[in-house]
Amino acid sequence: MFPFETSSSPLWNAAGTLGFALPKRSPFSTGLGAFVTNPISWGPRTPAHGPRLVTYPGGVLLHTGLPNPGFRAVLRQFAGQWARSPLPVIVHLVAESPETVQRMVRQLEEVEGVAGIELGLPPDADPAYLTELLHAARGELPLIVRLSPEEDVPLPQPEVISLGAPRGTLPGAEGVWVQGRLMGPGLFPLSLHAARKWHARGIPFIAGGGVYHPTQAEALLAAGAAAVQLDLCLWRASWPEEGWAKWVNVPSKSSWGRR
Repeated sequence: MFPFETSSSPLWNAAGTLGFALPKRSPFSTGLGAFVTNPISWGPRTPAHGPRLVTYPGGVLLHTGLPNPGFRAVLRQFAGQWARSPLPVIVHLVAESPETVQRMVRQLEEVEGVAGIELGLPPDADPAYLTELLHAARGELPLIVRLSPEEDVPLPQPEVISLGAPRGTLPGAEGVWVQGRLMGPGLFPLSLHAARKWHARGIPFIAGGGVYHPTQAEALLAAGAAAVQLDLCLWRASWPEEGWAKWVNVPSKSSWGRR
């Protein structure tokens, strides 16, 4: 296991919730222990067509298409802000091919302020292809492999995993099926179940999904999580103010620095 520097809080944002860089004087600068960027692909991606948000009793389904201007454009616009960031920056990369993953990781190794990589894997990929992607992503920067809590894929010696929003399908308007990521308080039991599973396997992990109150973050940390990622509660301002204060200067069990 490689050495980590200590972060100031075990709370992180989840990829896709706070943009590509924290703005100046962001209210999250003191509450979070690390900042995770929106997903970034090698080439530009446009927003998804059709319905992008469908509500259901346990939360919402989001289908975004992972829109972003592409890796090189993101670097031009945000690398300076990453270098000045008050928080360690974890860059979330969309794993589209081993070649583009390796290209992006090698360039990020030269960018000041980048403390780690979070790799978003393609759905339903076979184990051999996943092995290629992980091999391409390994380098000088710590690697976090993003999984859905319901996934149980065979990974070749993952260093750290993060448990993100699970995939789901809901009926949309006019009989159209909408697929996307599920967010909402109804997901917390699934997240806690996944946390206990990965802890039992002895693999370091970052928990997330369905966390809307500090007591839920405490439960995931007690279940063995190194840190906890927050998603929809950051948009709805549903996290109580005292919930931020209690976590400031409380180190996570792991945080990220170069090897």
